[in-house]
Amino acid sequence: MAELAVGSQAPVFACKTDGGGEISLQSMRGKKVILYFYPKDDTPGCTTEACAFRDALPDFRGIGAEVIGVSKDSVARHDRFKAKYGLPFTLVADEGGTLCEAYGVWQEKKNYGKSYMGIVRSTFLIDGEGRIAGVWRGVRVKGHAGEVLEKAKAL
Repeated sequence: MAELAVGSQAPVFACKTDGGGEISLQSMRGKKVILYFYPKDDTPGCTTEACAFRDALPDFRGIGAEVIGVSKDSVARHDRFKAKYGLPFTLVADEGGTLCEAYGVWQEKKNYGKSYMGIVRSTFLIDGEGRIAGVWRGVRVKGHAGEVLEKAKAL
C-alpha cells in the first residue's frame, strides 16, 4: 500500500465511537480534522498524548478543527478512558483495524527483541476538502499537540 502523503486524498471512513455513536470523514467536511492514532487506552504515553490534545482542544476548536483519537480499543474501554481523564473529543473504536490499515499505521513493531503487529503512533491533519495537509509518523508525545496545532493554524 502506498504511504499517505501531503496533498493526497484522505481515506474516507465511517466508524463506531465512544458513547455508542458513529462518525464519518464526510460528516466533518469543511472542518480541519486532526486524526491521531495511538496504541492503547490508559497507558502512559497514550494518556499523556490524549491529555495534551484535551488541554489544547479550545485552541483547536478556535480554528475550526476537530480532534479524533483512534485505537483498536472497544467502545466500552474508550468510554472508561474518556471518563477517567475528562477527554472532550471523539474516540474511534477501530476494533477490526480497518481504519488503521487504511492510514498505514498498523505495522510490525519490535520490542525487547520480539516482533509483533501494532499501531505506530501517528497523526494526520486533514483539511476541509478531505486532503492530507500534514503527516506525523512515529510520534514523540512531548510537544506533539502544539506542533499539530501550529500546522493546523497555517491552513
